Amino acid sequence: MTTLQREMHSPRRALATVLGIASLYYARRRRMSKKWNRDLPFEELVFDRWKRAQYLNFGEGTSIYHNSYVYGNVKVGKNTWIGPFTLLDGGGGLEIGDFCSISAGVQIYTHDSVKWALSGGKMPYERAPVKIHDCCHIGAGTIIAKGVEIGPHSVVGAGSFVRKTVPPYAVASGVPAIVIGTVSVDPNTKEWTMHIKEEGAP
Repeated sequence: MTTLQREMHSPRRALATVLGIASLYYARRRRMSKKWNRDLPFEELVFDRWKRAQYLNFGEGTSIYHNSYVYGNVKVGKNTWIGPFTLLDGGGGLEIGDFCSISAGVQIYTHDSVKWALSGGKMPYERAPVKIHDCCHIGAGTIIAKGVEIGPHSVVGAGSFVRKTVPPYAVASGVPAIVIGTVSVDPNTKEWTMHIKEEGAP
């Protein structure tokens, strides 16, 4: 029997444990609010996003929220931010580069069960890798389908469904996502600019 199980068998100890957890929560909550003006769920207050990324063998300086799901073979580079409520499916192989922003609610899939379902389980799952190159921003709520590659220095707009490869230095958005502009980066200052095509322009 574990220490926690023994404590839970005693009403007094169980109450003390609950009160201790509550005390920890409120103390961390106050500290987060005072330092960063944020109110976060319990697990985000207690556990460290950067240590979770280290545990997953992601690159130095990368962080991933504890309410994000990670499956299979997922590789992430350095200094990448993976936001809350994300789903990273590495069943077919997923690679994310350095200095990327994977915004809240992004779902990246490297497999699907469409043929398996339609065939009554006779056909196998289909798998294809996804690669997101360095210096990309994936907007909140975006879904990326299997087999997609997103070139470096590219932006995907919030709420998009990406089912085709996005070229480097591109702005893509929509359902399905299409290229609507370009990104330029000054080689000296590293400043970047987005150029969005006018509606109806080729």
